[in-house]
This record gives sequence, C-alpha cells and structure tokens, in this order.
Amino acid sequence: MDLWVYAVILGVVLLLGGAGLVVARRSGRAVEAPPVRPRIAPEEPAETGSVPTRTPEIGEAAPAPVTVERPEPTAGRLVRLRARLARSQSTLGRGLLALLASDKLDDDVWDEIEETLITADVGVEATGVIVARLRERTRVLGTRTAAELRGLLAEELTAALDPDLDRSLKSAHDGRPAVILVVGVNGAGKTTTCGKISRVLIADGRTVLLGAADTFRAAATEQLATWAGRVGAEIVRGPEGGDPASVAFDAVKRGIDTGVDTVLIDTAGRLQNKVGLMDELGKVKRVIEKHGPVDETLLVLDATTGQNGLAQARVFTEAVDVTGVVLTKLDGTAKGGIVIAVQRQLGIPVKLVGLGEGPDDLAPFEPAAFVDALLGD
Repeated sequence: MDLWVYAVILGVVLLLGGAGLVVARRSGRAVEAPPVRPRIAPEEPAETGSVPTRTPEIGEAAPAPVTVERPEPTAGRLVRLRARLARSQSTLGRGLLALLASDKLDDDVWDEIEETLITADVGVEATGVIVARLRERTRVLGTRTAAELRGLLAEELTAALDPDLDRSLKSAHDGRPAVILVVGVNGAGKTTTCGKISRVLIADGRTVLLGAADTFRAAATEQLATWAGRVGAEIVRGPEGGDPASVAFDAVKRGIDTGVDTVLIDTAGRLQNKVGLMDELGKVKRVIEKHGPVDETLLVLDATTGQNGLAQARVFTEAVDVTGVVLTKLDGTAKGGIVIAVQRQLGIPVKLVGLGEGPDDLAPFEPAAFVDALLGD
C-alpha cells in the first residue's frame, strides 16, 4: 500500500479523536482518569497514650492484637516469693539462729548477735531493744532448743516491725479516684516500681490510670507507657521537658472524667540534697490537691543503699508527707533489717517490697511472713 494511503488513514483517526473531545467538553462531561487508591498515613499518637490504628494496605498483614496481661493475685505473694530472700537469710536469719544456739550465751555471744543485727541494717536503737529483750526472755524462760529459740527470735523481729501499722493502699473512693503519688531518687527503680504498683492494684480489681509526670526523662514516659499497655491501663503524658505539675493535674482530671478507681502519678527522680527540686515536688502535690487530697505518697527506696536510704526518706517526708515506703531490690541484699530501721526511725510503714525483676515480683508487705522467710525452715 502506498505511503499516501497510510497518511490519509492516520489523519482520519486523529480527526475523529479530536471531535470526541470537543463533544465531551460541549456536553459538560469531564474525561475521567483511572482511579487511584489513596495511601493512608498513620495517625499521631494521642496525648493520653492510646495506640493509633490504621487500615492495613493491600498485601500488608494486619497488626497483631494487643494482649492484655492478667497480673498474679497479690494475696500470699510474699510467701510465694520467700526464696528471693535467701541472701538476707544468711545474715539476719541463719546467722542469728546459729549464735543463739551456742553452748553458752555469754557476753561475747550477745555482742556478736548485736553486731549481726547492726550489720544487717536493723539500726543501733532497734538492735539494742531486740537484744535486751532476747537476753531477758532466754534467761527467764531458760530457752535452749532450736525451735524455742527460733520462736523467740521470730516474735522479737515481728514486734520490731510493728505489725499493727496500717499497710493497706488507699486505692478507691466513692465518687472520685484515689490519687497515689510515687516519689524517689533516680536509680531506686521508681518508674519500674510505679508500673508494678499498677499491676498490684489491677490484680486486686482496681481500674488504674497512670500519669507520667517525669517529664525530664523521655525514657521514663516510654517505660511507663509500656507498663500501661501490658495491663490495658490508660496513660496521660505531656511534652518532654514540660511542667510535671501540669501533667499530674491533667492525669487526675482525666481520671475523674473516666471514673477510674486509682490515679497513679510517677514523678521525676529527686536528689535529696537539692532543695529546689524538693520544692518542685511539693508544687506537684499542691497542684494535684486542686482536685482533692492526695491519698497516698509512696516513697521508693533501694534496699541496697542501707542507712543512706533513711536520709532520703527524711527529706522526702518533710517535702510531701510520705505515707508509705516501697522497698525495692530486697532480694539483692543481705541487709534485710533496713525494713525495721525505716519503720522505727521514721514511723512510716513499709507497704510493698520488691523481691525480683519480674513484673509481679512486688508484694504487699506482711511482717510475720517476712520474718518467717528470713529465718528459713
């Protein structure tokens, strides 16, 4: 076929296509483009810490559902964790029992008993009282058998722990949430302990909201959010470096609006020798109290710090009126007597003890069970 014939055919095709466009425009009908599926961008996380959701794209696996854990019951938890006190047993328990079982309880043996108690961080004053009572009772009763000596020692150590102190956590009210403020120095395990306290409360049937008022350490907020997510609790947080008192205020307000049982506020670690920081902690408490009173202020102490922990406790008590002590890392020290020293010198009950790194290794403190674990079988 000649080239001019091809040229004629091509011209006819172009002419017909142009005519079609003209007709479409004159009729008001736009030429449609092929549909394009929009890409869905992820949402920004909410300030309350809820997990953002989005529709999976074609070919993309759906996200795994969040599994909410069920914490272990707290009843009898200290008994179940008694093996964690093994290191304390060697000094405060078995060491004392070995001395009391000596053939002759003379002054030298009593001096060793006194030294053992002081070494275990029982404190000089409490040690003097315990030794004096043991000497008198063994002399009057003529106690000699291992079982009798163990019984006497258990009674005196339990008495030194003041078993009549109220160790319950005020964690619910009628009509408004209970507010628990958690304070402590850096390194005591405060944020981790705050997460574990939330598990204790949830295990006992409470609903909990967490306030991340440690705004100076971004890792603390993320850490607390992880603990909250594991038990299905809500978390309120603010911008990094923001005002801790503002976050605490918003957390309590959110707790009131949602009707939870307990609002648990984590705070920044405080160095006890920096008065300005203590003043700020007092400010957090005052701002919270615009909603109502703070029900508990729990001081987290590292048991391995021994008598230094008492200095921390005194300063915190002056700043925020501490109502209870949470003693962490008790499984990693041979100085279990710090429990006695804290209570005797401060008049503040130890309410919870940490006996391991597991999520449910925080136990309500029970004096008799604690002493029984220290003395062993």
